[in-house]
Amino acid sequence: MSEIAFLFPGQGSQAPGMGLELAENFSEAREVFEEADAALGFPLSKLCFEGAAEELQLTANTQPAILAVSVAAARVLEEKGIRPDYVAGHSLGEYSALVAAGSIALADAVRLVRKRGEYMQEAVPLGQGAMAALLGLEAGAVDEVCREAAGDEVVSAANLNSPAQIVIAGHRVAVERAVELAKARGAKRAILLNVSAPFHCSLMKPAADRLAVDLDAVAIGNPRIPLVNNADAAVVRTAEAVRDGLKRQVTSPVRWTDSMLALRREGVNLFIEAGPGKVLSGLIRQIDREAQTLRAGDLASLDEAVGAVQQQ
Repeated sequence: MSEIAFLFPGQGSQAPGMGLELAENFSEAREVFEEADAALGFPLSKLCFEGAAEELQLTANTQPAILAVSVAAARVLEEKGIRPDYVAGHSLGEYSALVAAGSIALADAVRLVRKRGEYMQEAVPLGQGAMAALLGLEAGAVDEVCREAAGDEVVSAANLNSPAQIVIAGHRVAVERAVELAKARGAKRAILLNVSAPFHCSLMKPAADRLAVDLDAVAIGNPRIPLVNNADAAVVRTAEAVRDGLKRQVTSPVRWTDSMLALRREGVNLFIEAGPGKVLSGLIRQIDREAQTLRAGDLASLDEAVGAVQQQ
């Protein structure tokens, strides 16, 4: 049997109706949504199942919604006898991973990520920040583009997603300059993203400072399943390291490529994306084509994942 890692998606994976099939078919999933609704004091489940796309795109809604769907998927997988040897999550997904690892209680996590979304949204006035995806430029070339484009403003690598895809973030004008420079330097594509704030850059420091207070106040335990974190792409096994990584994550780039390579070094051969969407599965294929990927976000993908694991 291969070593298994559960991967948990971040923003950009949301879609109306997400989680509905899981809740309709599995009591473990329904219980997750019921607990999340109670923790937040409003029907998050209804937002996931019936909410309009515009509502789901608000980051204070997106973050707890994706977390709830992701944890629901993971709990159904575990009920089916599929348990991970490691966990990792992309940005927001790190909180889902920590719930799955038993390090943070679900109720605390949904409240934390809702605040995290609010703090991130409020850190930079709407319209002043931006993010862009640069495809086909190596990390060193992206760093050089950002240095040249910054001037007196901020633009830097935010998501090191794969060797072929790096997302940058910062002041809108600086990001726009970087996009044009990247095109001139041979990027296959350089496109502005439809996001509400410039995540994972130094402009998020006000959000990081506010979230640090909340993180210090919440109970965090040693993960029962090792986590590979975003800030360092390192295997984390203590509550202290979890808390420190979550604080630094807000302003640090998501080191996803290095995180996946770290899991491969740990012997992971099978990656299961637990939650909505298939973004992380696609990135794995760009990072290491020999790794096996499965998804569990709806009934069809979950059944396929369970069948594939059982056959191994």
